Amino acid sequence: MTRQDFRAAVEADDRFAVTWELIPGRGSHEPQQEEVFEDAETAASGDVVDAVSLTDNPGGTPALSADYLGMKLKERGIEPLVHFTTKDKNRNQIEGLLHALEREDIHNILIMSGDHQGPAFEGQAKAVYDLDPVQTLDFVSDLNDGFEFEDNFGRHNELAETDFFPGAVVSPFKRLEAELMPQYWKLEMKVEKGAEFIIPQVGFDARKFHELIKFIDEKDLDVPVIGNLYVLDPGSARAMNENRIPGAIVTDDLREEVEAEQEGEDPHQAMLERAAKMYAFMKGMGFAGVHIGGHAADYDDVEYIVERGEELAPDWEEYVSEFDFPMEDGFYYYERDPETGLNADEHAILPENPSTGLKYKGFKVAHELMFEPDGPLFGPMRWFSKKVDDSALEEPFTTFERVTKTISNDCQECGNCALFDMAYLCPMSQCPKNERNGPCGGSYDGWCEVYPGEQECIYVRAYRKLKADGGLEKAREKLRDTYIPPPDYDLEGTSSWLNYYLGRDYAGKRVGNEVADD
Repeated sequence: MTRQDFRAAVEADDRFAVTWELIPGRGSHEPQQEEVFEDAETAASGDVVDAVSLTDNPGGTPALSADYLGMKLKERGIEPLVHFTTKDKNRNQIEGLLHALEREDIHNILIMSGDHQGPAFEGQAKAVYDLDPVQTLDFVSDLNDGFEFEDNFGRHNELAETDFFPGAVVSPFKRLEAELMPQYWKLEMKVEKGAEFIIPQVGFDARKFHELIKFIDEKDLDVPVIGNLYVLDPGSARAMNENRIPGAIVTDDLREEVEAEQEGEDPHQAMLERAAKMYAFMKGMGFAGVHIGGHAADYDDVEYIVERGEELAPDWEEYVSEFDFPMEDGFYYYERDPETGLNADEHAILPENPSTGLKYKGFKVAHELMFEPDGPLFGPMRWFSKKVDDSALEEPFTTFERVTKTISNDCQECGNCALFDMAYLCPMSQCPKNERNGPCGGSYDGWCEVYPGEQECIYVRAYRKLKADGGLEKAREKLRDTYIPPPDYDLEGTSSWLNYYLGRDYAGKRVGNEVADD
């Protein structure tokens, strides 16, 4: 095998790309950082790894920055794949870091929300979710096309085109219909906004890997998928099984299997053999490559997995039954094929039959009366808003809205209200990551990553309410077909009702509201 440029390796029909995940860890000159540099140099001297994948503060804990590390490792002769998370950067910092990466010819970036903030200096760090991954991909696409903007003096500017190769993530490893469908819809949005490759989160259910490939083919997304191949050791299996690593799924059966292997003759070899079989079935299913991770695997192990996986690949279907690890009562998008143990072409019946609830019904009535352009109160409200704006009535009007929406939705006064498109749920108060275009991958059993067992994922709730209201079509219209741009913080603290009726926010602009002279 000859190592290639990462983009070329992913896009080539005759190549199965390999990335190896390295975790920088906290510190500057600690053993973990030295090990990362040594591992990268070893990979650069070999011919197996096409890119080293560099994590960005996994677990929400501080670490040596992935962008800096990518620049340094490129100097050592290995292509970096920089994890680019949006959890602790506002849009200005995102842009600045992207310019720095482009300047250093670092083009491979994997865009994701990232794990919520964990312990840091003097307590937990403040999360900064200014752009979500869909919005970030949209921005990167604009940069690749030559970003145009007006400066503070009103002059038009256009930047030189960048050459980013942006990827995105998705998790097919969800137990509930209401978790899985928004995941796949968000995947469609990510590809639509410019994702050029996809890496799923960690899981070990062969049928779910196959489901992802089938869904992408069915939707004609035309995007390569790199399979996430985690070399599973007992400690990681235990942590994933206990939901201590968001988005990584290990069932009870798999955990027991991994722990039982520790009593065998060669536990490490058993771990590598499992990984090699995953390599084989991923190649057989049509993945474009593998993303190899895991604390227990060194470079020699990576080479073994690739070489052994290539040996096993011609007979990959024989190993599918060894990766039959469904979540209890888990939902699959396709019916099961009894012959292969994978997925048939027929869609599974969507099992959930939710109800909207009285609160949703009340919001819907108010929305149709006041906020729909053909509603009977829309015209009077728009006329009234123009009279209130910049008058003595604006402050009491805004206060009334604030009190009403704080009671009903815990309003955060962003001034860019997304209730219309999210089943009358607020992403600023009811999603710790402020996701406006679909769920992150960290939910588990329908619960929010940050508040498991306490707060349902906002997108699980939104999906169910929308499906109950208008079926799958209504849910898809709002959660797939509607792109919500990032908030304009010029509007923070102002009346979102005025902003809507006067065409200042995204929702008002979408329906054609504008300030007009009467």
